[in-house]
Amino acid sequence: MQIRFDGKTIVVSGAGHGFGRCIAETFAGLGARVFGCDLSAAELVETAKAGVRTKAVDLADRVAAAAWIAEIEQTTGGAVDVLVNNAGGVAGQEMHPIEEVPDADWDRIFAVNIGAAFALSRAAAPGMKRAGSGRIVNISSGAGLAASLTGIQAYCSAKHAVVGLTRQLAHELGPYGITVNSVAPGFVRSNPASEKQWAGYDEDGQKALVGRIAMRRLGSAQDIANAVVFFASDLAGFVNGQVLAVDGGK
Repeated sequence: MQIRFDGKTIVVSGAGHGFGRCIAETFAGLGARVFGCDLSAAELVETAKAGVRTKAVDLADRVAAAAWIAEIEQTTGGAVDVLVNNAGGVAGQEMHPIEEVPDADWDRIFAVNIGAAFALSRAAAPGMKRAGSGRIVNISSGAGLAASLTGIQAYCSAKHAVVGLTRQLAHELGPYGITVNSVAPGFVRSNPASEKQWAGYDEDGQKALVGRIAMRRLGSAQDIANAVVFFASDLAGFVNGQVLAVDGGK
């Protein structure tokens, strides 16, 4: 079985490292025209080596997010075929007791997780509707289904919101031939934040974390990219509003 995306326009947010870079590279290897953005232009240099067309965009700026989608549609002459809302994370934050969490920290995490997914989906939806087809794949998290290992209240709340947006948009956009699904990764050492979290456990803590996974190993960025490719493919043509936990089994 061979899945290809020749001639398809794939858009990946947060493509500078980790899941986003791997997802963008994977689609590029399957023949797609891939556009990736990230806040960090420096990190996008490596992503671009796979043939991904990259741009530094602060997705907390919803006007800039919409302008990026419009630019892609103008460049390709058509709608976005697959939008992967991957941008997010903990925004460099660590866990603090709820009474010590500043408004700005809470707002930033919501902006880069659910706010970015909303802004890009809103911008891409009209073109997808006109085309009568499209795929939106939102990267949520195990923290969107249960309490977060990070302990960061805003992160857990925002990822739950991503799951809610997925389910709502699936019903709204389904009549137009557009599917909306979510991949919920388990713990993966894929970026500086997850490496810092991993290092914060002692040896016993690391063993305990792996021991709670049925497959007794951590996942990889490629595991997550593979799930995204499935949702984007024709194999998932009648799969809509679903959340796929890619966590090795809990």
